[in-house]
Amino acid sequence: MAPETRIKRRRESRAQQDAFTRPETGRASNESVRPPRGPGPRESSLRWSVERRLVFIEERLFWVGEVNRLDLVRRFGVSMSQASADIARYLARAPLITYDKSAKRYVAEEAFRPVLAAPDAGRLLGELPLVELGVLAAEDTLLGLVPPFSTAPVPVRAVDAFALRAVLRAIRERRALDILYQSMSRPEPARRRIDPHALVHDGFRWHARAFDHETESFRDFVFGRIAKPKLADSARAGPEDDRDWQAFLALKIAPHPKLTPAQARAIALDYGMKGGVAVIRVRRAVLFYALRRLGLDVPENTRPPQEQHIVLLNRAEIEAARAAAPEG
Repeated sequence: MAPETRIKRRRESRAQQDAFTRPETGRASNESVRPPRGPGPRESSLRWSVERRLVFIEERLFWVGEVNRLDLVRRFGVSMSQASADIARYLARAPLITYDKSAKRYVAEEAFRPVLAAPDAGRLLGELPLVELGVLAAEDTLLGLVPPFSTAPVPVRAVDAFALRAVLRAIRERRALDILYQSMSRPEPARRRIDPHALVHDGFRWHARAFDHETESFRDFVFGRIAKPKLADSARAGPEDDRDWQAFLALKIAPHPKLTPAQARAIALDYGMKGGVAVIRVRRAVLFYALRRLGLDVPENTRPPQEQHIVLLNRAEIEAARAAAPEG
């Protein structure tokens, strides 16, 4: 084969690969948006970048009630003509949208309903704490803007970057890690050898889930107490050996029986209960943390029902599992 032919084919092959991996699209170019649930023509194929802009238009219309071309220009850096094309494409799919000539904005009517995806309140609200922590910029959120908000202050639990890097490498390479660890059961820090296999967050701080060579058991090691990590030999134990990590339990919760019927209905709605019961799946290794976060680590009559909104229906089963699980 002539050199020119080989070079040409290599370029064609590279172009085909780039079409599926270039950052602008992120997905194969023939991936489609889900068919609309309401009236409107179907478009068999949309690039991922176009799909993102259509979803943004829909979310702005649902949550804010309006959208215009500048919203797309500022968020995605597209031209005004491209923004007009995107809005026209969405209008062909979704009814109940009018154009306000004075404000130069498209406005959703009261009966407007999304056609691309169901509204996600959890995602919108979940972004707010990230904005407050400085992890996510307001312009990079779901809507490109955030409402006034505040969260209960929580002290920042320090995690040493070098300790985290060492733990992550030990997990990847299935190696043991020698650390200096300050346990609350000892007055001074001591050297420990652990085999990390996962990270655990208890709702307030991060831990390394690891096999402890000293106690011959799996435990959670608080990152803030880990110092001077040093990689060692191959790990003696892995996640497949951690029975509490592999086992799952079902927490069955219900409104407190001493609440009024109206209060109970409100709690059932708040927790997404069906038939007055919600089931929460949890690893046995993090059972202690889950019960504490839900306020179920004490008997249901410890606090008034107006404070202890929910009760644990299968407490006997969970208490037996809790007795067998470590408390971190």
